[in-house]
Amino acid sequence: MLGGTLSRWPARPIKALRMRGAIYTACLFARSSVVTPDNKEGLVAIETQWVLDDAQLTRLCDEWRQLPYVAVDTEFMRVDTFYPIAALLQVGDGRCAYLIDPLLITDWAAFAGLLTDPSVVKVLHACSEDLEVLWRLTGSLPMPLFDTQLAAGYLNIGFSMGYSRLVQTVLNIELPKGETRSDWLQRPLSEMQVRYAVEDAQHLAELYEALLPKLSDEKRVWVMEDGAELVANLQRETDPDEAYREVKQAWRLKPRQLAVLRALTAWRERQARARNQPRNRVLREHSLWPLARTQPTDLVGLARIDDMHPRTVRQDGETLLELIRTAAATPEQDWPESLPEPLPLDASALLKKLRAVGQREAQAMDIAPELMLRKKVLEALLKTGYPNGPYELPESLRGWRRERMGQALLEVLEDKS
Repeated sequence: MLGGTLSRWPARPIKALRMRGAIYTACLFARSSVVTPDNKEGLVAIETQWVLDDAQLTRLCDEWRQLPYVAVDTEFMRVDTFYPIAALLQVGDGRCAYLIDPLLITDWAAFAGLLTDPSVVKVLHACSEDLEVLWRLTGSLPMPLFDTQLAAGYLNIGFSMGYSRLVQTVLNIELPKGETRSDWLQRPLSEMQVRYAVEDAQHLAELYEALLPKLSDEKRVWVMEDGAELVANLQRETDPDEAYREVKQAWRLKPRQLAVLRALTAWRERQARARNQPRNRVLREHSLWPLARTQPTDLVGLARIDDMHPRTVRQDGETLLELIRTAAATPEQDWPESLPEPLPLDASALLKKLRAVGQREAQAMDIAPELMLRKKVLEALLKTGYPNGPYELPESLRGWRRERMGQALLEVLEDKS
């Protein structure tokens, strides 16, 4: 789902709509900032095709697999569910925008084959949520993956700018406004929704064609490596039994209390998936730590826990009490190890020096600084030996970043220690 700040769009009718079997073809008009004597309003026609059945999708996937790339975008809803609900898929090949209706498609095998075809680059933008939608819908993820947000960062055009601003900066095109939060599961979709979806698919393809030749061979490789890392991260599904490590203040708990926290967070994670409900609807985040610390033994004590929703007590109260009783009786040899304390405040000065390594390298390579060194990576590095060392590069520092900055980071820490 591509979002961002979008410019005002005049309501214009779809110029042509005809039906050929299950294919609906239309010509929409996009507004460009480029105005010519023959086109004073700056309108550019975009051919659009609806894909409404399995046979048509299969035929198109066979055609798309003959292309060097396809642009892919998704629209979805996720209001009160754990998993996103796919509402629309858009594919752009630079000539036509295809709108695939997932409410009508039942066989995604051909599309999954397209996503995993190594000869076709899949182009997305800021794609973490799109990847989740595609994984849930098709059981496959796009590889090789070219993320235009990453490409813009490697060109130092701007990593943090929204899609609409990037399109305007690179293509000089203004996009329709304000459909990101609309109801994409409604049918029929509004004219503005269709226009928004069509523009995303078309201009994403144009962005790829504009950005790709500007990248050096080296930076092209890095964009693709980072895309592969995004896919790999999504495939590493969170182990429910390890979810307790992410709870705030968990490091303050004793090992026996951690055993209770581990049981509660694992149950919460599994129930959220099984019920297809947000984690906080199953059991609120802020209730986890006090539950593990105080370990109530009855419903009255459970109801007094901070941020405990009455619905949770009614629906799952007895289950939670049994989980607590069982986990509290865990043999000592099975208790989790104590979690490490967070870095102290006085480590912030050293973190700043480490960030400066990435900033200097970003300036030298003309890359957006946001792409260099993530805070979690630097914190992981510090935790290997703070405060006096020795330090080791963490596994999370990989690829070109490790090669180009790893030694410089260690030298900063050696000077400090």
